[in-house]
Amino acid sequence: MADEDEPTFETADSGASHTYPMQAGEIRKGSFLMIKGHPCKCIEVSTSKTGKHGHAKAHIVALDIFTGKKYEDLCPTSHNLDVPFVKKVELQVLSAEESTGEVSLLLESGDTKDDLNLPNRVNIGEPTEDDEKCTKELLEAMEAGKTTTAIVQAACGMEKIIGIKTTDT
Repeated sequence: MADEDEPTFETADSGASHTYPMQAGEIRKGSFLMIKGHPCKCIEVSTSKTGKHGHAKAHIVALDIFTGKKYEDLCPTSHNLDVPFVKKVELQVLSAEESTGEVSLLLESGDTKDDLNLPNRVNIGEPTEDDEKCTKELLEAMEAGKTTTAIVQAACGMEKIIGIKTTDT
C-alpha cells in the first residue's frame, strides 16, 4: 500500500546550474557572462573610480554568442555576475540539407545528433554575416565530398554551429 503513496519521477535533470557567479571586477575582455538572461562574450570593459556613493563601477559591453546582438551593463565591481558554462565540441558532419536546414552530426559515442540546423537558420532575429559564411562553407564542403567537422558551441541549454574545418579525403 505504501508504494502507491510514493511520488514517481519519470525524468529529472541533475539540478546543475547553467551559470556560476563571478565578481564584476574580474570580468576581462574575452570573458563570457550573462547580460539580461543572454549568454554573451565581453568585447569591452572599463571601470570607474569609487565615487560619492562608494562603489567602483564596471561598464561592460558584450555580444550575444548566439545572435551577435550587442548588450551593455553597468554594475558595481564588487557585485556578482552570472557566467555561463560554455562548451565547444568538434563533431563530424554526416549530412547537411540546404532545403530544410537540417544538419546530421556524428557524436563520439557513434550515435547521430540530428537536432541542429544550419547556422543561417536562426530562431531569433536575423542571421549574421558569419552565420551566412559558415553555412556557405559547410554546404560547399559537403558538395565537394570533403570530410567536414563542425565546431558546435553550447551554453544555457542552447547549441549552434559556429565554424567548420575541412580535410580532403
